[in-house]
Amino acid sequence: MLPNTSKQIKITILGSGTSSGVPLIGCKCATCRSIDPHDKRLRASLLIQSDNTNIIIDTTPDFRMQMLQNEIDYLDAIFFTHPHFDHIGGFDDIRALNFAMHKEIQVYLNQYTLDKLHKSFYYAFEVPEQMGGGVPLCTHHLITDDPIDINGLVFTPINMFHGRIPDLGYRIGNFAYLTDTNFIPESEYPKLQNLDFLVIDGLRPRPHPTHFSFDEAIAQAKTFNPKRIILTHLTHDVKHSEADLPDGVELAYDGMQFSV
Repeated sequence: MLPNTSKQIKITILGSGTSSGVPLIGCKCATCRSIDPHDKRLRASLLIQSDNTNIIIDTTPDFRMQMLQNEIDYLDAIFFTHPHFDHIGGFDDIRALNFAMHKEIQVYLNQYTLDKLHKSFYYAFEVPEQMGGGVPLCTHHLITDDPIDINGLVFTPINMFHGRIPDLGYRIGNFAYLTDTNFIPESEYPKLQNLDFLVIDGLRPRPHPTHFSFDEAIAQAKTFNPKRIILTHLTHDVKHSEADLPDGVELAYDGMQFSV
């Protein structure tokens, strides 16, 4: 039995883009030259809010801008999916939130991601040579299969793979976020039933070795039968206005919001 939450939850897509973002530096394709705001994609991240709680999933290289655009000056927790740079690159910018909050930030992640964070941001985990502008301060919590309760918002970890890399998705209430994956073990399927919203990695129409393509993401999502399927982590291969998707499936865009 999955834990439930009675809280009203607001979900905001902070970034819907792939690792390079869209537009891509130096690219002159129609999507990268598009003036449609739906085609301006920061790196993939998510904000979960209740009346008294702010939680994000992943600190992208665009983390600072994402926090400023959404006027976020307080975080109860950060959940990480995996340690690729487009998902951890803004880790240093939690310093500003440390200053604003006057305390450490609670961080939830698996051991694999923690090990990589130690390498990429070594100075945050060692005795600092000097303080100057400070270092990002956090208290880390290793994720197991057990649900995690943050002020009544219950996060159920979903174990996935991004190629050969262990990756985490999360279910919160009747919503699930499954980015950067091309394989979800069947043992995780029971955790993903009865969803109202499923945001899932759908990189592009063409196949990719470590991400779901559109068709693969839709086929996987339909095994869970969610009411609404939203594809995220999008490349510049498709313009938002020209996406040819079946009923009940849509593309994410930066700033997209819904409540569950």
